[in-house]
Order: sequence, then C-alpha cells, then structure tokens
Amino acid sequence: MSDYAKPLPILTDENRPFWEACRNGRLSLQTCSGCAHVRYPISRFCPQCLSAEFEWSEMSGRATVFSYIVFHRAYHAGFRQDVPYNVALVQLEEGPRMFSNVVGVPNDQVHIGDPVEVVFDPVTPEVTIPRFRPISQ
Repeated sequence: MSDYAKPLPILTDENRPFWEACRNGRLSLQTCSGCAHVRYPISRFCPQCLSAEFEWSEMSGRATVFSYIVFHRAYHAGFRQDVPYNVALVQLEEGPRMFSNVVGVPNDQVHIGDPVEVVFDPVTPEVTIPRFRPISQ
C-alpha cells in the first residue's frame, strides 16, 4: 500500500494509455483520426466531429501558463503539507489545456504566459502525474 495521501485517478480502459505513457515519461493524448483534433480530457468521441476513431499521439510537453491560482488552505487532508500550493491551467503547444502544478519555483514566480515543460512525478507504482516546470530562458 502506498503512503500517498492525495486523491488518485481511477484507471480505466479509456484512460490507461494516458497513465501508462506518463509512467514511461511521455505525455500522450488522443488525436482524432477524422479531423486531427488533439483532445483532453480523454473521451470516447471527438468533441469537434464526433468521430470515435483516434490514435494516441505523443505531445511535445511544452506549454504556456494560461491561468493559475495559489491555494492557501488545504481542502483535502493530503494537501496540508503543501500549503500554499499552485494549481495551473497550462495550454499545450498542441492546443489542449490541462490542470496541473508548476513545480521547481516559488509560487510568486509563476506568471500567466510563462513557458513551461512537462516533468513526471511518480507518486505510486501505478500513477505518475504530469506536472510542469518553467523553461529556462
């Protein structure tokens, strides 16, 4: 049993390829075979053309901070040690936006428009969470 106290994703047949790719150090998302739309969150049908056909495609891992917030209160006991912590909405180069955290810098050094890149945080043997760190300029 893991000592990880934060909520974990529920692995399903639909999302397992995403989490397996993360565990292997890759950020892979669904790309629609009908219209080439890259989608996240994972879904059975393309939100653009409703096609059920897709392929898993490796993303560059580069993104921009679109928005963020710093939490000064733990709304779940597992986050108590992390307060204050940021939750960022990053926009991947390929288009989709993901909620994650910007790591490796103090919260007051996170800014909208910052370029970031994915890093992988293995929190349990089954789950590796994609997080983002600033790209050195």
